Amino acid sequence: MDASRFTPLAEVVEALDAHTVLPFPIPHDFTDGLQTAHWRRPEAYLDPAVRAAGSTFATLPASVVEPAMERLRADLESGAWHRRHARLLEQESVDYGYRLLVAGES
Repeated sequence: MDASRFTPLAEVVEALDAHTVLPFPIPHDFTDGLQTAHWRRPEAYLDPAVRAAGSTFATLPASVVEPAMERLRADLESGAWHRRHARLLEQESVDYGYRLLVAGES
């Protein structure tokens, strides 16, 4: 869904005449609140205000989001989420594809 909404990176690089493209890994304690900011704190997604701030959640119907949140809640309560994502929880940051573009004089 997100891939269809965003301009391909190569087009943005060309439009901005960017000379540098750098990965922007999301740290586990990132406070910005963008969609993937809570990757190591999944309980945050149970908060309707957090979901409303994320463009993907905001565009999905409640009939999709609500059952997913119930599954997440159950997985967190049972410990299944933490068991399934144990390696992820050891990481300090994750590259979700965000990029920092530098344009102008180098």
